[in-house]
Amino acid sequence: MAVVAIVGRPNVGKSTLFNRLTGEKNAIVEDIPGVTRDRIYGEAEWNGKKFFVVDTGGFIPKSDNLIEKAIKEQVMIAIEEAEAILFVCDGRDGQTALDMDIANILRQKKKNVFLLVNKCDNPQFDLNAFDFCSLGLGNPYPISALSGRNSWEFLDDLVACLPDKTQNDTDTNLKIAIVGRPNVGKSSIVNSLVGKQRSIVTDIPGTTRDSIDTVIKYYNEAITLIDTAGLRKRSSIKESIEFYSVVRTIRAVERCDVAVVVLDATRGLEEQDKRIINQVEEARKGLMIAVNKWDLIENKGTKTADEFREKIYQELPTFYYIPILFVSAITKQRITKIIEKAKEIKANRMLRIQTSQINREILPELEKVPPPAVKGRDLRINYITQTRTEPPVFVFFTNFPELIPVSYKRFIERTIREKYNFEGTPISLVFRKKSKANEED
Repeated sequence: MAVVAIVGRPNVGKSTLFNRLTGEKNAIVEDIPGVTRDRIYGEAEWNGKKFFVVDTGGFIPKSDNLIEKAIKEQVMIAIEEAEAILFVCDGRDGQTALDMDIANILRQKKKNVFLLVNKCDNPQFDLNAFDFCSLGLGNPYPISALSGRNSWEFLDDLVACLPDKTQNDTDTNLKIAIVGRPNVGKSSIVNSLVGKQRSIVTDIPGTTRDSIDTVIKYYNEAITLIDTAGLRKRSSIKESIEFYSVVRTIRAVERCDVAVVVLDATRGLEEQDKRIINQVEEARKGLMIAVNKWDLIENKGTKTADEFREKIYQELPTFYYIPILFVSAITKQRITKIIEKAKEIKANRMLRIQTSQINREILPELEKVPPPAVKGRDLRINYITQTRTEPPVFVFFTNFPELIPVSYKRFIERTIREKYNFEGTPISLVFRKKSKANEED
């Protein structure tokens, strides 16, 4: 999917617009300049076209303040990575010197820029938008991010300029994304896999800048490696490097079949690793963990690996289904296991269980441990069917779908995983109201 960045000076309503486009309440919205600290991304859809939206902090191009310099670096990264820019100004404050500074930067970029004059809550304020024509970024769109007023017009124009899906639908190669926080050895793993096979078919420019999709032959099977590593220039601010990694990961995960989250064995599981793992899970992609630099761990015995694995599962209790490999890109230790395991996960994502089989094998287990009564109502699950693969989705017909507790949903997922091999792939459970038609099926 294409990436759309929201930029603008502090306190013009960028996060409110982000919430409007994504339908979420993730971004912090306060009437305090510069309150957006952590960069936020989300998925939006308009006229059937989906795209990623990246929310950025208040942009003050010429500031020497450390925090504002960090925000500037992150905004510049978002601008470089995005296919389109939503430049938000404040229609009530009117044009400011900061708006002009930002416009000067945006005019130098060969990007589709949409000038949004926010806080135009009624037609009276629309006239203020014409003052922004002098920014040299085309005709402004008077909008209200809070109410959604006039949003349809710029959204129509926005999705019309976004590129169509770049992935060739006829391309059946297994696609493996190598993702993770900076400096864990992602590129080294890709180079090791490529060097190990010595059979590069072709190099294809990736949709992400500075990334190459490398197609290799593994036992005569073409496999695409999506590498997210590498900065065009080293940032002096750690948070900017991490933000760059997040933007890269968004795009790589969306294009892959299986994501390999690379950890540094010398540092263990960190918070950013957990965020990336959650990101892959939310995208419903195949998932494994590769603990790189295992050669640097002094005790290489089985016990060490078991302890390391157990610690990860303790910190990620809902991700017990993820396989964990211990590899070294330098020594090539177990490096090809990544491809072998990815192939297994891909097959698991495509696994379809017959309706008769799943009802015969899972329903009796659920009858042994029925859902607890909620609000005085007895809950019954009458029928199960799998409606899709990649990712697997199971539909459960019940008398009160809205009352099924989260804890019982987890029990159902564990029961399914114990019966069938869905290692490395998220599965989705959908609960619907029982009907006579369902019973007849």
